[in-house]
Amino acid sequence: MTEFNIEKIRDSIEENSHFINDIQTSIRKVIIGQDDLIQKLILAILADGHVFIEGVPGLAKTLIIKTIAQLIETKFQRLQFTPDLLPADIIGTLIYNQKESSFEVKKGPIFSNIILADEINRAPAKVQSALLEAMQERQITIGDETFILDEPFLVMATQNPIEQEGTYPLPEAQVDRFMFKVLIDYPNAEDELKILNRMGNIKTSFETKSVATTKQIMSARKIIDQIHIADSIQSYIVSLVLASRTPENFGLNDLCSLINIGASPRATIFLATASKANAFINKRGYVIPEDVRAVLYAILRHRIILTYEAEAEEITTEHIIKRIYETIPIP
Repeated sequence: MTEFNIEKIRDSIEENSHFINDIQTSIRKVIIGQDDLIQKLILAILADGHVFIEGVPGLAKTLIIKTIAQLIETKFQRLQFTPDLLPADIIGTLIYNQKESSFEVKKGPIFSNIILADEINRAPAKVQSALLEAMQERQITIGDETFILDEPFLVMATQNPIEQEGTYPLPEAQVDRFMFKVLIDYPNAEDELKILNRMGNIKTSFETKSVATTKQIMSARKIIDQIHIADSIQSYIVSLVLASRTPENFGLNDLCSLINIGASPRATIFLATASKANAFINKRGYVIPEDVRAVLYAILRHRIILTYEAEAEEITTEHIIKRIYETIPIP
């Protein structure tokens, strides 16, 4: 790619990325803290991905995703997953019309732009599969009719790490469909005091006006596709993923007994697309190593499956990623 083309892309980014700052500024009027989650949600919208969140209740997960939906002027649905939920409760079903003597399609809440799948691990496998199939295929089949889901389409699924009774853990193959897995924790004392001052009334409400349109999101995606990734950066991405599969080839022999399954090829694709989205936010027409490293943990942490030995030694995927992160040479 010539320097001229990169300059042209940068000009397009400058012209079409103002709404990102508007979203970030507006969401800060409502949300205190949770910077990493907010950044990953914006990246996921730009890179056409989904987000899986693990965190205890009461950390404003619902408020964040609902606020973003209002700021982008999209349709929002919150799905509370429970053990008695059925696939039809999500995707819809056929209803018999006695007057017309025919079946009619009743669409479910999945037909929205932004979906909050709250406590997804509380629903049985069939329900999880129905949602995850929609995430992957971007279409729903009801009866013999197939419906294409509207764009943008983002699923933010949450999981409570504490309560495991009555839950159905998601298989690794299904979790792999999420671009990011974000771990969120309690705010620090300073942020908690700000939350108290802002939310300490019995009835607290915020007026959020849309600052972006779906058309702007789709235009941004077209520009992101044009952002340049140099051959050296592509090799860097591939090396990071391969190091999770065959660590011995990268001098990481100490990880061989700790990793059961490494990251999938989907991780390679997501690292590239999310890095380009990060470059877009930073108004660059090309990807640099810092873009890759900014999304590395969130993309790999749910794709590396540890051995029993690693679990016995209380070694986490964070430790594995850190070793890979520090070992693979930066281009």
